[in-house]
Amino acid sequence: MFGHTFYHNIIRKYIILFGTLFNDIQINRTNSSGDVVDILKIPLSYAPKEKILSRVDADPEIDRQTAILLPRMSFEMQSMRYDSSRKMSTTLKRVAADANYPSKLKYQYVPVPYDLEFRLYIYVKNAEDGTKIVEQILPFFTPDWTSTIELVSEMNITADIPIILNNVYSEDTYTGDFETRRSLIWTLDFTLKGYLYGPVRKTGVIKFANTNFYVPAANQMANGVLSTAVGNTNPLERVTVRPGLTANGTPTSNLSLSVALADIEATDNWGYIITTNNVITT
Repeated sequence: MFGHTFYHNIIRKYIILFGTLFNDIQINRTNSSGDVVDILKIPLSYAPKEKILSRVDADPEIDRQTAILLPRMSFEMQSMRYDSSRKMSTTLKRVAADANYPSKLKYQYVPVPYDLEFRLYIYVKNAEDGTKIVEQILPFFTPDWTSTIELVSEMNITADIPIILNNVYSEDTYTGDFETRRSLIWTLDFTLKGYLYGPVRKTGVIKFANTNFYVPAANQMANGVLSTAVGNTNPLERVTVRPGLTANGTPTSNLSLSVALADIEATDNWGYIITTNNVITT
């Protein structure tokens, strides 16, 4: 698209990040004495609510234990929307050295902010299983939980990504006869404050810069207008800036001690050599 083919796996990384937060939840089953008799790890899958409910109701003979299917959890990404409140200037860039091409730099424009809406479903047979799971989640969101994730490995870009808990509500799907399976469903809505990055580009390294200073004479300006002196004025002074590096790799600001420009790479630890020359001619 737009002349660039690239893929940073960013949306997939956000989905994995969200699922990882909830993939290790366990609940304890106790007897009348309060002793733990069973520990259940809650399965987690990426699936919409309707798909999970259809699996719960898939046994028409009612001869399979409900505990095989419940409790369990699923989640899905529901939507993405642009977040203008986090927008940065589109002209800003992130720059990194290119190890394969020392004379070039890799750069990438600042990312575009997007909010990803996720929904987490908790399916249980009895109310206490639901509260046991929910109470292991809610205390960590105040109302957000921030995780650090590597987004663009080529540019060594990592970011702190907040995940905000927006709503929590429950429903009871038991509306049939006594042979109909009952499912209590807790639904938690989240917003992941993410970023999407564009292609990585390469550019040459500027090693030499000239700056000319002009002071036009009165006779070079028509009716005192400075713009008429443009192109008709000789430079008064020229300032040049270039990198400086000694033969043993030490940065320097002394031109006589520096190696040639062609021998200085972008990844070297060089210094700045500033030279000022009076170049006015009459």
